[in-house]
Amino acid sequence: MAATVVDLTQTHDLRDVVHLTVQALAEGQVVAFPTETVYGLAARALDEQAVSRLQDIKGRADSNPLALAVGDSEEALDYIPQPVPLFRRLSRRCWPGPVTLVTENNDDASLVHQLPPSVQAAVAPGPTLGFRVPAESVALDVLKFTVGPLVLTSANASGAADAISGSQVVEQLGKDVDLILDGGRTRFAQPSTVVKVDMAQLTVLRQGVLDETSLRHMASFVVLVVCTGNTCRSPMGECLIKARLCEHLRLNRFSPESSGVIVQSGGLAAGPGSPASTQAVGVMSEYQLDLSAHTSQPVTDQQLSNADIILTMTQDHRQLILAHRPELASRVHTWCHNGDDVSDPIGGTSEQYRRCARQIDSEIAQWIEQFELELFRFSLQ
Repeated sequence: MAATVVDLTQTHDLRDVVHLTVQALAEGQVVAFPTETVYGLAARALDEQAVSRLQDIKGRADSNPLALAVGDSEEALDYIPQPVPLFRRLSRRCWPGPVTLVTENNDDASLVHQLPPSVQAAVAPGPTLGFRVPAESVALDVLKFTVGPLVLTSANASGAADAISGSQVVEQLGKDVDLILDGGRTRFAQPSTVVKVDMAQLTVLRQGVLDETSLRHMASFVVLVVCTGNTCRSPMGECLIKARLCEHLRLNRFSPESSGVIVQSGGLAAGPGSPASTQAVGVMSEYQLDLSAHTSQPVTDQQLSNADIILTMTQDHRQLILAHRPELASRVHTWCHNGDDVSDPIGGTSEQYRRCARQIDSEIAQWIEQFELELFRFSLQ
């Protein structure tokens, strides 16, 4: 029996398509839909008969694992309850997106053990699990309304070319699958990058949309320094912490590529494009540091999400962030370890700026110690 084909470009209300697809999956059907990379072939992970049929359609060896598609990085934690920090960083920054993350499957608390045994064998025939969060709206909505994850693979016969259009899926698998969502040509028209992450390293298992250089940049440890206007305290903090990291790592100059660390700053009430204050530039020059090229920027939600640690100059700054993003509580800290505020020198004398810089600088060694495990144990070599 030929598959039902739905042309997404001619659909007036995509909610109807999402409902149709969720219902099909609930009934044990195998569905093909577009992602941003190539077309995917999916079945409910809780339905062992549907997954078995997907494997038969794919025609791939049982030893070749299938991925689990989940709605976001938080859902992945149900299956990897204690991920290594590198997995957390990449999942936060790459998803939704064209990356499949593979990591160790060794936690007894993982919900993977609640999947049918044959499905467990399909997604984890070895010691690892692979996860995907596609960046395509219909696919994400289907995942949102489906109970449990989906088992996902590319919508082509094993060994055949990846399908990058609905017509190619129809040509290859139209007689085998139940439902095909035809969204035309996919955005990237190439497969996701498959990345294995473990305690010590990042390994690209399959080249795809993102190259290794981009992935290593995204895997960096991100420090975000926050004040009000991003013209004095937070720029000085950013400048000084980069300098101290160089000294700690014995680098001639700071760069994310060489250190595995990205340091940024922003202001909660900053306008974009203002220079650092004249006094801040002058005081940093006394440390042999150049702040003259700095321009202010407001803190964005994306920066907050990406940051591994957020250092605020005052308690009020921290509370403002947490009022907006309470889930970040474990990552947001005041710069001063004793909870004191860093004094605001704006409008003050050069000596007030010097005192502020000394207060900022006095805390940095302790911060480096606190996140040293992240910086040096989890090598990106």
